[in-house]
Amino acid sequence: MFGLPKRIKNYSNRFSLVDGIPFKLPVAAVNSPALMAVFPIDAEKAKDFLPAGIHPLRLWNSALLIVTVIDYRETPIGKYVEYSIAIGCTHGEKPAPRLLPAIFMNWFKTGQYVVDLPVSSEVSVKGGKGIWGMPKHQGSLNFLITENKVSSQYDLDGKLVTYVEIDKPASAWLPVKTKASNYCSFRGMLMKSDIFLNAKAGLNLFSKAKARFVIGDHPRLQALKELNIGKAIATIFLPSIGGVLDDHIESWFLDFEQLPKVAPEGFESVIDLTLSEAWLAPPTAPIPPDSGDNS
Repeated sequence: MFGLPKRIKNYSNRFSLVDGIPFKLPVAAVNSPALMAVFPIDAEKAKDFLPAGIHPLRLWNSALLIVTVIDYRETPIGKYVEYSIAIGCTHGEKPAPRLLPAIFMNWFKTGQYVVDLPVSSEVSVKGGKGIWGMPKHQGSLNFLITENKVSSQYDLDGKLVTYVEIDKPASAWLPVKTKASNYCSFRGMLMKSDIFLNAKAGLNLFSKAKARFVIGDHPRLQALKELNIGKAIATIFLPSIGGVLDDHIESWFLDFEQLPKVAPEGFESVIDLTLSEAWLAPPTAPIPPDSGDNS
């Protein structure tokens, strides 16, 4: 099954119960559309968003901001939208050379460092953060597909946090069969988890990659404006992904030059969450008119 490790194949159709969340194994999602937009950003300023041991993935002179939104329609924990804002990265003692980590991903431990990860439902927060260490929290989200566009809006407290929109490719023909790595910070630890993907994608590159990424007036992600986000260099639409989360998780202590004065977010943020699959109200904050630039 699309390159899954043998241990995952072996426990197919068995069950797990973790933190009160029941799973039929493997932990998989199917029939779920997704969009992705990749933007060049200032590589030096990107370092400010990354912990020790995580380095910006450089293509030429720029790092990469990766916005991925998945409309999960069939999963063990119900339906939800997941809106990932991340920086392409490598993991190691030293920064990797330019370009090569995009080709030799295993060698350079290439992945993405997730800056923010709102999701629709509380049970997704409980599982994603408590088990895999992903920085999930509940937000007002949507995922819209029209004849020519694919878009998603992310609101908090009635205000716009971000909005992403891409031109819908004419067709989805490119086979995507890969493993993708997420790096996240939780409990004072650097957490790494993997997902195995199997899908077909529509891809637009460089001048054909038409996308908008709007940072709204909510204070949560205002710091992203310091990254000098450029015009999209790649957009991808996947009409229906198949994804399996790996059961193998890695973690390392986050280290600092001095002892942090504030304790990092820990299990207290998830321990009392419920298994509710209910969504918050849809996002309603107005979207600024298209000025032709990311804002």
